Amino acid sequence: MSTRVRSPTIDLEVPAPVEKKIRLEENPMDESNVTKEDTSIPVVSGPSKKVSKSAKRKQKRILPEPYSSEDVLWRDIVALLGDDTVDHALQQGTEWDSPFDFREEVEVEVSTLSSNGDALARSPASSAPWVIVAPFALPGERIRVRVYRSSRLHSFADLLEVVSPNLDLRDNSRARCRYFGQCSGCQYQMLSYDTQLGIKRNVVIKAYENFSNLPKETIPDVLPTIASPLQYGYRTKITPHFEAPPKKARKEADSSSANSTDKPSWLKIGFNEIGKRTVLDIEECPIATPVLNAALGPIREDIIKNIWGYKKGVSLLLRDSIEHPPSDISSTPSPEDEKHICITNHKATVRERVDSTYFEFPGHSFFQNNNSVLVPLTSYVKDAIFPSSKSSGPTHLVDAYCGSGLFSLMLAPHFDTVAGIELSAESIKSATANAIINGLPQGKCSFLAGDAANIFSTVSHFPPDKTALIIDPPRKGSDEPFIEQLVRFACSTVVYVSCNVHTQARDIGMIIERMEQKGGGRKYVLESLRGFDLFPQTAHVESVAVLRLV
Repeated sequence: MSTRVRSPTIDLEVPAPVEKKIRLEENPMDESNVTKEDTSIPVVSGPSKKVSKSAKRKQKRILPEPYSSEDVLWRDIVALLGDDTVDHALQQGTEWDSPFDFREEVEVEVSTLSSNGDALARSPASSAPWVIVAPFALPGERIRVRVYRSSRLHSFADLLEVVSPNLDLRDNSRARCRYFGQCSGCQYQMLSYDTQLGIKRNVVIKAYENFSNLPKETIPDVLPTIASPLQYGYRTKITPHFEAPPKKARKEADSSSANSTDKPSWLKIGFNEIGKRTVLDIEECPIATPVLNAALGPIREDIIKNIWGYKKGVSLLLRDSIEHPPSDISSTPSPEDEKHICITNHKATVRERVDSTYFEFPGHSFFQNNNSVLVPLTSYVKDAIFPSSKSSGPTHLVDAYCGSGLFSLMLAPHFDTVAGIELSAESIKSATANAIINGLPQGKCSFLAGDAANIFSTVSHFPPDKTALIIDPPRKGSDEPFIEQLVRFACSTVVYVSCNVHTQARDIGMIIERMEQKGGGRKYVLESLRGFDLFPQTAHVESVAVLRLV
């Protein structure tokens, strides 16, 4: 299953004209699969063929999309090589000239970890300055790798051997998953949990250094990352997948083998293998809840039994859900009395409880996938809005990108009025129903379907000095029209919750800059920054930033 699945190794007999290659970036830590342009250049083996200068120039123009994972990696590479080295390579036009051949094996020492969780190592002194990117290795370790793809001043490589492990960090006995080191989902199972939390704090620090465009003195010290109460068995949603029978297998299958209940050797049901497009066969996922793992076995058996009936590949859905809503919402049952089931239908209703608040939503809808950390997260946001140092706080809450109403409903008791807005009409329907399920007074919470960029026109009657805003956007972050309206409205407190700290840093910097320009002497101060670990064992970190108007 975070954080990033690499493009496949490409082995051609002769270099072909460069074309844009599209890859499906499968990341079970994300909410969806995202098709992205592959901005790297494959290393080519075999007989050479002359490539025109214009084709080479076309290759070199393909640069990372700003704030993408590739852009984040590029910033880490620049930091490792140094500005002078990078500038020299750019001036000489050698930034694409990899010193390594396709499938060349090399021994290097890891210098640091990227924000995406991969190890970064400088090339040997005998070669031009370059960075090797490899999975599952740690700073201070000497590793042997095999290069499979090169890009701008860096090459991606498979980890073949940890020649000299860093025993201060690495303890392979910590890993609870038999697929760790092959599956693309987890990066850090060999690390202590405290070390993981420290690494994630550093990701937040680097994001604000690289992407906020804020003076260093205006960025507060990043607070320690809030731990997940569960480090395994926490994930309430997984999406394993498999491919339909290939043509060759169908052609070779006779009637007896087609009716066999034996699993064909080509059938893999699971998650992407690290560094490849191939699926890794997964029988259990230790970071998923026990309910999902219990359901996965029978689901796999059914697929194996009926595999010859599939004409296309399938992405499965498994979501942990409370079986029945409580008959009396006022009495919260104990976990032992609350039966959970696995939902596999995208249109079926999923039920979750956060503390004493219940949420219902369709199986395909977004909801945070680590239920165990949602009480700490929502409590932290509440405490940020109502600090103990202030005698009074906001009376109105605006919840942008509200989804099924997580923050709106959890914080509703602390406000007179709550307004939530969400692009998805289906999510607004769920949020409205959830307010009723939890017995909120009529009119206490209102939910509107629409673009968050138009949110402030719907709450123009809210007193800005008594209004708090929660922003919890998708990975791409907010946009300029939304930020312009936010600055004009000038609410007293902004809490920005993000699944992508890099776009969060960009947006926070923009909010502060625009308010300084247009605030008439008022300004937003970045009061605090903190990571939340919603996905232990992975490189992913959520971030919460608090802005206060002064």
